[in-house]
Amino acid sequence: MDVSTEVLMDIFKNRGIRSSYTRMRIMGYMAANRNHPTADEIYSRLIEEIPTLSKTTVYNSLNAFVEAGLARVVTIEDNEARYDVDVSDHGHFKCQSCGRIFDFPVDMDCIEPKALEKFRINKRDVYFKGICPGCLDNK
Repeated sequence: MDVSTEVLMDIFKNRGIRSSYTRMRIMGYMAANRNHPTADEIYSRLIEEIPTLSKTTVYNSLNAFVEAGLARVVTIEDNEARYDVDVSDHGHFKCQSCGRIFDFPVDMDCIEPKALEKFRINKRDVYFKGICPGCLDNK
């Protein structure tokens, strides 16, 4: 999914995010590459195009996107934060062989335990780990 510069500038303005070429490229990369990248992966992909890019800028931009509701953090592994521009309710499956993360639809209404009906739920995540079909076929 390619997102035009004008559309990104409008989205940033509406969400109170200062727009810059770097932030637009980071968000554009994430929108075009729905592979749940880490900050390091984003940095590695964009550093040749933006020689002045720093990892701090990538992390700060990602944090701004998350705070504005434009991205979410996917933390299937304790030591690995990945980022997803699809902020709709859905689950994630991580292949323990190839490391890819796959999205899948989830009926979040079914994940409302009666025991929590008097609680306010701020975040719901559904994570599964296993082996993807591609890796199973290669065994």
